[in-house]
Amino acid sequence: MRDDTPVLIGGGQFTYRGAADASPSPLELLKIAAERAVADAGLQPSALAALDGVAVVGFTIDAPGGFQQLPFPRLKNPPASFARAVGAEPSWEVYTHMGGNSPQQIINTACERIARGENELVFAGGAEFLGSLMKRLKGGAGFAGWEDPYAIEAEPKRMGDPRPGTTPYENVHGMNRPINIYPMFENALRARDGRSIPDHQQRLGRLFAPFSRVAAANPDAWFPVERSETELVEVNAQNRWVSFPYPKYLNAIMEVDQSAGVLIASVRKARELGVPEDKWVFLHGCADASDLWHPIDRQNFHSSPAMELTGKRAFEMARVTIDDIDFIDLYSCFPVAVEVGAEALGLSLDDPRGLTVTGGLPYFGGPGNNYAMHSVVMMLPKLRAKPGSWGLCTANGWYLTKQSTGIYSTTPVEGAWEREDPAVLQRQIDALPHPAVIEQPEGPATVETYTIVHTRDGYHMGIVVGRDSHDRRFVAVLPDDEATLKSFEEREGVGRAGTVGRHPDGKRNLFTPA
Repeated sequence: MRDDTPVLIGGGQFTYRGAADASPSPLELLKIAAERAVADAGLQPSALAALDGVAVVGFTIDAPGGFQQLPFPRLKNPPASFARAVGAEPSWEVYTHMGGNSPQQIINTACERIARGENELVFAGGAEFLGSLMKRLKGGAGFAGWEDPYAIEAEPKRMGDPRPGTTPYENVHGMNRPINIYPMFENALRARDGRSIPDHQQRLGRLFAPFSRVAAANPDAWFPVERSETELVEVNAQNRWVSFPYPKYLNAIMEVDQSAGVLIASVRKARELGVPEDKWVFLHGCADASDLWHPIDRQNFHSSPAMELTGKRAFEMARVTIDDIDFIDLYSCFPVAVEVGAEALGLSLDDPRGLTVTGGLPYFGGPGNNYAMHSVVMMLPKLRAKPGSWGLCTANGWYLTKQSTGIYSTTPVEGAWEREDPAVLQRQIDALPHPAVIEQPEGPATVETYTIVHTRDGYHMGIVVGRDSHDRRFVAVLPDDEATLKSFEEREGVGRAGTVGRHPDGKRNLFTPA
């Protein structure tokens, strides 16, 4: 085994459920995860001072949009503040742009840097604190202790793709939120497979009931409650519609207080620190790529070439197959992410190995961009307890857009650790054909996919992606009368014919079913 081989030597996570007015600050959450990762490696907290690399997953509150207007003290440069808090002077400090793919992406990147000799000891971690943040704002508790004691003014170096996930054209029609877009993927998948709406809802319950069971047994889960197949999909006051076909229990919840991180070292550094080899877990295969960036440009709404190709490349790099994998955690913000991911990787939805080690985002917790870090942290003890076993983690950002895959094992990496330049895979995906888009369609049209968006008070709007008579794709809204919106929940809307034209508001398109 080469001295420059990267190896994960420790992982730590933390879930805070106490009073909001006593909740840890974002910086404290990061420190707790790091200290637990150090302890997991059998080291003292002082070992963090030796870090020469710090990579922090972007906080949700730093996403473009409304969160940036929230009035509370922010960390201007989270990786720099964290480094100072633990007494480190790293040569590499990076903060990611938004995306649930970020944890696996920074692990992949950190391993590459270590293999190149650019770093020897890296902390990769993140935190989410929307749960206590929103409660503090609503309750007027203030934010004493949340200030940055290091007053870092320099902007952080960023990693990832900063582009917004959707176009202004999509946004004006309501395609600007995960809770509105992922249901459109789900409806397209159901229609492709020819399932009835009732049968498909049962399928969603069967898919996520085992996730809730795993969460119920996980002491770090935000919602440790096992729910039956029926409970998950039965619409009632506790489980209201969010966007058809997803009631509340099938949605990831971001208002949590959770943190997680891993320590990654070179083999040389791991030995120098005295980390026992039975703690070592190696990243054998990895890949990063994005689908055609905007949903409106995708080949279809029921598959992800990036999921398929990053999985294929990671398995090739690791020199194993899906049949060799013992433990699996598929990104699970919504059911369709699991369904599409499983299909892309050649997994059955009822695979006896299970599809989560955490319990999944709707039940374990949806800590902003950092969920996949928790899945890696939880993968480590499972692999150590079964030496020679293999673990698979996937991570997804935006709208089935950004994909990162990692394959792990205690089995040492042989030879030089080297990953393929992500640009190679990205060029393959960017070259894929996609339909023409028309922004102001007129005339006969057909529904390609759709969703019906609800508020707490009932129906809100219907969103349609369709094709005009020239097979050009468009986005429109449905008439806002309840009878029309309800009809798209009661019988299949995909394939329904009608006409499309400008909405009376002059800003949107209106699809009127025949």
